[in-house]
Amino acid sequence: MSLDTPSTKAGYAAIVGRPNVGKSTLLNRLLGQKMAITSHKPQTTRHQILGIYTEGDVQVVYIDTPGIHQRGEKAMNRYLNRTAHTALLDVNVAIFVCQALVWTKEDAAVLKAIEAAGTPCIAVVNKVDTVNPKEKLMPFLAELGQRHNFKAILPVSAKSGINAEQLQTEVNNMMPASEYLFAEDQITDRSARFFAAELLREQIIRRYHKELPYSITVEIETFEEEPERYIIGAVIWVERESQRGILLGKQGEAMKETASAARLQMAQFFETRIHLDVWIKVKKSWSSDENSLAKLGYSD
Repeated sequence: MSLDTPSTKAGYAAIVGRPNVGKSTLLNRLLGQKMAITSHKPQTTRHQILGIYTEGDVQVVYIDTPGIHQRGEKAMNRYLNRTAHTALLDVNVAIFVCQALVWTKEDAAVLKAIEAAGTPCIAVVNKVDTVNPKEKLMPFLAELGQRHNFKAILPVSAKSGINAEQLQTEVNNMMPASEYLFAEDQITDRSARFFAAELLREQIIRRYHKELPYSITVEIETFEEEPERYIIGAVIWVERESQRGILLGKQGEAMKETASAARLQMAQFFETRIHLDVWIKVKKSWSSDENSLAKLGYSD
């Protein structure tokens, strides 16, 4: 080894796939802690999130991405797809997540984007814990292997951890010799404000009906760090007055419960007491307008 060759390895791994295949759950599993919000609803992830894993002589910077999809023509949909496609540029490996025994046109579109980027790729067949008997997986894995020249194909359960360590090893092996890209103790590039907004949005997504979560976003207006607590002021933006009423519920009880659940999640995440104030405001058709998106933090 040359004296100029680093003794460490470091690089980027983009986690990509269609909506609702478990990309964020996989990121949290690989990092060993919650970094990305999750729900059973598609399009929960709206931003690239870096999760930095450092162990021994290897640092992997995982990029969680929104699901690549072919549904919806709003500015928000275009932003989500653009964000996911951009993540494939200049990374060392793409982790293509699909669901066991399921293949859709959107899966094919994701694979096409990976091929267009020319990125080396590991296929992760997620949710294998739901498949019984396991022999049913074999034809699906064989067919997947015919679709692309993957570096590896791994049956995984992000939820239970099946084969997560093997995936970590495969990714580590694909990292190039390099100095660490981030400080050894850094775990993300995102701010505390960002995570406060995401944790509140997670509770909204989990608690309200099917369509409402896609018409809301959260903005943190104030974030003050005191010695033994954080004081946070959040605005929930909706597109119509009727949506504001749904969020509030009868005499505001629904929002009180949502804010209380979010406050508990924030306290656990930040490891300190939280004082949280929440307001609900209307900005008509914000998800369809590029300028409104940019003002609310959805910009390239």
